[in-house]
Amino acid sequence: MGSTGLNKARDKMAAAGVDEVAIETFAHYYRLLEHGETGMIPESTIEPVDIGSLKDVEVSDEDAAAALRTTAIIRLNGGLGTSMGMDRAKSLLCVRRGLSFLDIIARQVLHLRKEYDAPLPLMFMNSFRTSGDTMAALARYEDLPVEGLPLEFLQNKEPKLLVKDLSPVSWVKDPDLEWCPPGHGDLYTALRGQGLLERLIEAGYDRVFVANSDNLGAVPDPRVAGWFATSGAPFGIEAVRRRPSDQKGGHFARRRSDGRIILRETAQTLPADREALGNLERHRFCSTNNVWFDLRRMKEALDVRDGILGLPLIRNEKTVDPSDPSTPKVIQVETAMGAAIEVFPDSTLIEVGRDRFAPVKTTNDLLVLRSDVYDLRPDFVLDQVAPELPYVELDDAYYKVVAEFDKRFPTGTPSMKKASKLIVEGDVTFGAHVQVVGDVELHAGLAERIPDDTVLTADS
Repeated sequence: MGSTGLNKARDKMAAAGVDEVAIETFAHYYRLLEHGETGMIPESTIEPVDIGSLKDVEVSDEDAAAALRTTAIIRLNGGLGTSMGMDRAKSLLCVRRGLSFLDIIARQVLHLRKEYDAPLPLMFMNSFRTSGDTMAALARYEDLPVEGLPLEFLQNKEPKLLVKDLSPVSWVKDPDLEWCPPGHGDLYTALRGQGLLERLIEAGYDRVFVANSDNLGAVPDPRVAGWFATSGAPFGIEAVRRRPSDQKGGHFARRRSDGRIILRETAQTLPADREALGNLERHRFCSTNNVWFDLRRMKEALDVRDGILGLPLIRNEKTVDPSDPSTPKVIQVETAMGAAIEVFPDSTLIEVGRDRFAPVKTTNDLLVLRSDVYDLRPDFVLDQVAPELPYVELDDAYYKVVAEFDKRFPTGTPSMKKASKLIVEGDVTFGAHVQVVGDVELHAGLAERIPDDTVLTADS
């Protein structure tokens, strides 16, 4: 028997057709909440981690090609891009030469299949909000589905819980707001609950490569596949060196009690440890969310745990309507996909270049991705042609929403390949063929337009 709140949540999930594995996983985390679990990871319990670099790893062409032929790809595609003012899958956003994230991902995979004679199945973990638009957009790629495997599977959903008593919230104005995704740690629950782990193994695949749809740098590269396959590790994550822009984000560390690698997210950091969180010399590596795992070892781990991998809890407190702070406070129970690294004692990390980590979380990132900082190669892989990635900070009042952002770049993005920094305060519209060189800061008191062919420098 569970508590009243848990029983209500169970009934609500069952009535909505949520998979039993997902319900039991939710119940596991609900009980942790009831017992006061916060998911916090104190600085005193961890120490920095050192890792090897991909550039120092030797992988033969044969091992690389063989690994790719037994690899399946999953793209996490549940996000709507609401923080950028979107109401559909963020992966539908046009990013390069009239192509969306989905277009480029599909073409990357089709090219690799042909080049390596590899089946390389691609699946998208969609949410109930992104499924329809995504599948409609992918319909043009008739050769993309692999026989016997779905092109999509659905992320689970769970009820938001009222902070005051942990009961599932009721919101008549918009019942959809009563639900939330369980974080991308739900990947393992969804794969097991929908029988996809077994289907992939039976079809002859050994490992899975998982990445976010908004990270076009996350190509299923044969050399990285070869590294993971020959490492013998059950689970691995690609890591990058943290930069000043990563100071507020999560990082890898090693747990003192058992020596296991862990991933500590910002939401799992105590206020007193925020300074340590931002210390780039102490905690040098963050996650790309490019994850590799061995299918059989993952299935074994789930089997012995009755389908509950036991990832660390992330207690995310919000309001039932995220756009209205006056609405009731709720808890969203979440887990992080990368946190599975601590489940396996012999997990591994590898340092990769920033070329494998180009996520688009804001319109600042979108400006860089659309600019000439990158080129799109014939194999549809992003190629950073600029010597460095510029730091971009656009005024949220005018650029945060994609529709408003696009209005201010009516003829396309300025040239950014010679830029190191662009900060814009105020309402600035850019003309055609504008160049940004070096460190540039623009401060507009009133709405301004940068004339065509202007070269912006620190002195301009």
